[in-house]
Amino acid sequence: MKRDTILIFEDNAIEREILAELFRGEYKILEAENGKKGIDLLNSNFHSIAVVLIDNMMPVMDGFEVMNFLKEKKVMNKIPFIMITGQDSWEFEKRGYEYGIVSYIKKPYQAEVIKQVVSNAVGWFHYKMQLEVVVKKQNDNIQKQNDKLKKQAKKLSQLNEILIDSLSNIVEFRNLESKQHIKRVREYVQCLGESIIKLYPEYELTPEKLDQISWASSLHDIGKIALPDNIILKSGRLTKDEFELIKSHTTKGEEIISQAIQLNDKNIFDYACDIARHHHEKYDGNGYPDGLKGDEISIAAQIVSLVDVYDALTSKRVYKDAYEPDRAYQMIINGHTGAFSPKLLKAFTEVREEFEKLLVLYRDDE
Repeated sequence: MKRDTILIFEDNAIEREILAELFRGEYKILEAENGKKGIDLLNSNFHSIAVVLIDNMMPVMDGFEVMNFLKEKKVMNKIPFIMITGQDSWEFEKRGYEYGIVSYIKKPYQAEVIKQVVSNAVGWFHYKMQLEVVVKKQNDNIQKQNDKLKKQAKKLSQLNEILIDSLSNIVEFRNLESKQHIKRVREYVQCLGESIIKLYPEYELTPEKLDQISWASSLHDIGKIALPDNIILKSGRLTKDEFELIKSHTTKGEEIISQAIQLNDKNIFDYACDIARHHHEKYDGNGYPDGLKGDEISIAAQIVSLVDVYDALTSKRVYKDAYEPDRAYQMIINGHTGAFSPKLLKAFTEVREEFEKLLVLYRDDE
């Protein structure tokens, strides 16, 4: 509907007629001699009103009472209001602008000034409304694009998860490990990581990063697919040369991930490379392959390292029976499985019971 109407709030009939006469050839005119009638006219003609001229001194409801009522109804920002006044104080003007008027018309009337003020107000408000429509349309388009990108990201994430699951299952099958092994590792990583987030904000872990580390941890032993069966499945003690070959699964794992596996999520890719190479590093520098020491080892690799040791101790393997959870816990805490960060061990003690519950929940099939 075209906005082609001016609504005039003015109790003085002569002044109301003067204002109406100025705009009669250009606009339709609605007149109200008091605030209540003006509100009724505004409500019944809302979509056709281009501008409102409102005097402050009126019976029933004065101008400020009218604007206070309309401001609460969120009308003041939808139609331009111009106040008619004989007042000449900055406090009065400030009050009007606080209610949302766009300009003032001072008495006695100057016809050309009034016309210009109204023209400016109508033009500015029309531009404002058009701009709001454009901005809303752009925001809607941006939201649609964001929704589309989120769907694509979710689809890529699902593809990543399927790929990681498939690859990790190959490693488990090769090592004669159960399918639950990789599930336990992920759950342990989440559990220990949440403890670290709570205790040590300096590591700057977040739930999102932790989820990425959890998925990346699934590929920590991917390098073992490059090792011969007689080494991987050997039940007896390894020779020195055999152990050196076993140790190479870390560097081979990084090489396989970086050169042969296409992960769409760069963060998971980076974590996976780091974890595959460094999950056997030790806090005292006695690990492999790079002999990293202390926090030269990323927190992601440190988490997976402890989790991997715990799962190895509490699981049956071709070369050993499973240890009881309490014994596995004591071996890790007392350094019998290699050195871990004091912070990591503290976080581990906080989730000891949760680890044991996860071990039961995802126990190996008999």
